[in-house]
Amino acid sequence: MPRAQRGLNALVDRAPQAEAFGQRVKEKLRPASTWLYNSRRRVATLGVATLTVWLFLHVMFGANGMVVYRQKRAEYKSLSHEIDTLQKESDHYTGQIKALESDPQTIEKEAREQLHYARPGEVVYVAPAPPTIPIPSNSAAQK
Repeated sequence: MPRAQRGLNALVDRAPQAEAFGQRVKEKLRPASTWLYNSRRRVATLGVATLTVWLFLHVMFGANGMVVYRQKRAEYKSLSHEIDTLQKESDHYTGQIKALESDPQTIEKEAREQLHYARPGEVVYVAPAPPTIPIPSNSAAQK
C-alpha cells in the first residue's frame, strides 16, 4: 500500500475514538456552557462595568488624562503670564532705545547721569559713596 493510503486508513480507523473523545469533552463542558449561557446578562454587565472603570481611569490618569491636562493648563497660564511680562519689558526697552536715538532731552539726561557731563559753566556735585561698616565676626557681637 502506498504511504498516503496507510495514513488515510489510520485516520478512518481512529475516527470513532476521536468522536468519543469529543463527546466526553462536550459532556464535561456542558455545565460550564449552560452556566455561562444562563449568566450572560451578568457577564455582560460585569464586562461593561469593567470597561467603564478602565475607561474612567484612563481618562483621568492616562498619558493625556485630566491630571496631566490640568498640569499643562497651569503651565500654559504661567508661561503666558511670563510672555506678557517679558513683552511689556521689551516694549519699555524699545521705547527707551527710540528715545535715546531721537529725543535730545533723554540723551542729555543720560549723559548727565551716566557720564557726569555738564554744560560749560555748570558745576557737578557728586556725593561720596556711603562708608561701609564692617560686621564683626566674633561671637560676642552676635549675642
